[in-house]
Amino acid sequence: MSSSEETNGRPVIRDLRRIDPATGQVRDSGQGGSAQPGSRGPSKPRGKHAASRPGGAASMGAAAPAGPGARPGAARPDADRAGAEQAGAAADLKAAEQQLAERTADLQRVTAEYANYRKRVERDRAAVREQAVANVLSGLVPVLDDIGRAREHEELVGGFKSVAESLEAAVTKLGLESFGEDGEPFDPKVHEALMHSYSRDVTEPTCIKILQPGYRVGERILRPARVEVAEPGEAEAPAEPDGPGSAEGPDGPDDAAGGGGVHHQPSGGSGDASGRRETSADDD
Repeated sequence: MSSSEETNGRPVIRDLRRIDPATGQVRDSGQGGSAQPGSRGPSKPRGKHAASRPGGAASMGAAAPAGPGARPGAARPDADRAGAEQAGAAADLKAAEQQLAERTADLQRVTAEYANYRKRVERDRAAVREQAVANVLSGLVPVLDDIGRAREHEELVGGFKSVAESLEAAVTKLGLESFGEDGEPFDPKVHEALMHSYSRDVTEPTCIKILQPGYRVGERILRPARVEVAEPGEAEAPAEPDGPGSAEGPDGPDDAAGGGGVHHQPSGGSGDASGRRETSADDD
């Protein structure tokens, strides 16, 4: 200890604490050496921690940072930590986007499957309804044929006429439709040929007469129209009968008529004698 550090024969005590006990703030490096009269010199750290580190408090003071911004590499750990956090956030965002795309694809697939299922159910329901209606109307086709024949013969009168008209209106409301008209081209898909002939008045197979109308429901044919068909060509003449049963006999038309002609008796002979005998008998 030098004489300049002594005052009135007392040792000078320097406060090397970095934290000011009065204010609680960090002291600057120039304020750590304030001397107090009557205090001893720099205190040596005691205890096992001071003894284990060589240099004591002097080494601690040298290793401790002097203040904010004293070490340029102090902000590097924070920057590394921030970069790691950003990388983790980017990875989480990418995973979330991938999961969102998968969930969206699943939702779209389920929606498409449900739409197809609903269309299939509606189509099957319509087919079942059409089949049921067709089965009922098929049983009423003979009744409609009887009504049509009665109308043709003008027998559809009175209460029977009202019932027939109500029945026809009901089946029409259910979708029953009759088809088949004279003169339309023959179509084997909707026509059934019951009679056939040739005619020079047609250029293609034609329905010249509707024997029974056809019936259908929508695109379903309940019964084809039964028609008479004529094809282009010459009409065939009826053949004349040959043989012994013909109109003329072997000796001509008189023989065939059973002797209707005049037959002359030869003059003289037994014929004259018989005539004279009959005359004499009358005279007697």
